[in-house]
Amino acid sequence: MQDAVIKKIKSNISHSKFGRLFFVSSFPEYDVEYVTKLLAMFEKDGILSRISKGVYVKPRKTRFGILYPSAYELVTEIAKRDKAIIIPTGPTAANQLGLSTQVPMTTSYLTTGSSRKLYLGKRIVILKHGAPKNFAFKGVLMRDLVQALRNIGENNITSEHERQISKLLVEKSEAGTIEHDLLLAPVWIRKIIKRNMKSTAL
Repeated sequence: MQDAVIKKIKSNISHSKFGRLFFVSSFPEYDVEYVTKLLAMFEKDGILSRISKGVYVKPRKTRFGILYPSAYELVTEIAKRDKAIIIPTGPTAANQLGLSTQVPMTTSYLTTGSSRKLYLGKRIVILKHGAPKNFAFKGVLMRDLVQALRNIGENNITSEHERQISKLLVEKSEAGTIEHDLLLAPVWIRKIIKRNMKSTAL
């Protein structure tokens, strides 16, 4: 019986796509403790990579080493499983919005789910449980802009940043939600957004 179960789970993993996440709860028909041991065994065999406690990913092996999915793909899958919302924060938010060219070695997100760290080779992905006010935004752009601008800091905003903000406000227009979301932003960020809203209307 045990051999049949091992074979079945191993086959499931082998036929799954690159980047697929597996949790100890991914096989609910079997005992959690037993699945935990199996996933650890498959990690030793090189079939899976453990990226966090109870979380494994099917990696792609190349001649350059192990290739992992992007941090965003992984946290999106975890958020889906946890029925959680994620928001890029810090340098991650600034990079994603084109307000910084620096690619952070540590990628960070706020989540309505559990806090955890993911290890993707040398890269670290941090999921931190955030305060409800961070998730009160109706739109996505304003929510992410607030995180990015907080990271850059009020006294470090350049004309180049302002040009990018104007561009984002045109490309990712959130006319239906921006008035609501502006009220949730710190006053200094609100001023920056408003003046760039005016410049896009010229």
